[in-house]
Amino acid sequence: MTTMGSRRDFLEKLSISAISLPILYSPAQLFAASSEPYEGPVLRVAIMGLGSYGTRVAKAMESCKRAKLVGLISGTPSKVVDWRAKYGIPEKNCYNYSNFDAIKNNPDIDAVYVITPNGLHKDQVIRVAKAGKHVICEKPMGINAKEGQEMVDACKAANVKLLVGYRMHFEPKTVEVIKMRKNGEFGELKFFQGLSGFVIGDPTQWRLNKELAGGGAMMDIGIYSINGARYMLGEEPIWVTAQETKTDPIKFKEGVDETIQFQMGFPSGAVASCLSTYAMRHLDRFFLSGEKGFVEMKPSTGYGPIEGKTHKGELTQPHITHQTLQMDGMAQLIFERVQPIVPVDGEEGLKDLKIIDAIYKAVETGEKVDL
Repeated sequence: MTTMGSRRDFLEKLSISAISLPILYSPAQLFAASSEPYEGPVLRVAIMGLGSYGTRVAKAMESCKRAKLVGLISGTPSKVVDWRAKYGIPEKNCYNYSNFDAIKNNPDIDAVYVITPNGLHKDQVIRVAKAGKHVICEKPMGINAKEGQEMVDACKAANVKLLVGYRMHFEPKTVEVIKMRKNGEFGELKFFQGLSGFVIGDPTQWRLNKELAGGGAMMDIGIYSINGARYMLGEEPIWVTAQETKTDPIKFKEGVDETIQFQMGFPSGAVASCLSTYAMRHLDRFFLSGEKGFVEMKPSTGYGPIEGKTHKGELTQPHITHQTLQMDGMAQLIFERVQPIVPVDGEEGLKDLKIIDAIYKAVETGEKVDL
């Protein structure tokens, strides 16, 4: 364990070294080192939002070496009682949605992971930033690019990190495919297909509430194909087209998308064809085609294991719980400036939000939208 003094010195040295070149994250190295004793700084995290995904993250963090769950923020007192008992969280590190600004005066919490409905992200992230804590925000970062920009600006003004929960940027098979693409092993890239969807259940859940979700399937699952197209092709799209299909207008009310097919064009001439839906099963597939090779991943973004093959054969990298790798990787980013192969910062989240805005505009107008 480091003392507060040595911890402070370490963090000061990190800020001074900010002009040095970043080190690239390697999930294989992180996994290999997992059996070795770790004596470096540990990112002390409070989770905001103790729902199903917050529960998944908390469980994954039990296996982390560089990150530790130390605090809770929830509007449900009974959950706080249960979580405190399960994870040994001290009462002084527990807050509700009204009083969590007081986290500013708690030196035992470094960062807050915001895992609440999308429509609440902006205000909560800005409050955490103003309290002087680093922020990890679940995707989508906000409900539109305007919100995203406000969040980025607030965290810059507060001099804190804003990271987004892009767990796939740490997933070993995904990282391997991106390395292959960077090394030119697929040749000139021509086409990406992303199929992201499932049949959503409870019609009263917040994900089907326009105010809380900001949309429908696109905000929740379609964003995987948007982000995947960008990291698989290694480019930013310059135009989008999109078409919406709605078979159940009662379940999927105005402003809550059920199914959207969308296309993206890239500067190289590559194109992406994607599907986002809350009404179809067996859709978790990425396919990338290049002049020299291909990659198919199915499942491509589920909680795991990810499976895939390229023109060279099966991808055999080990499955490690995504959120464990993500949280240890984010701790490395904050403390050691070890950058993931694809960014996970607020600017990355903002890029996806700009594309989502354009897709919704293309659906509304029926026209091609330039980015």
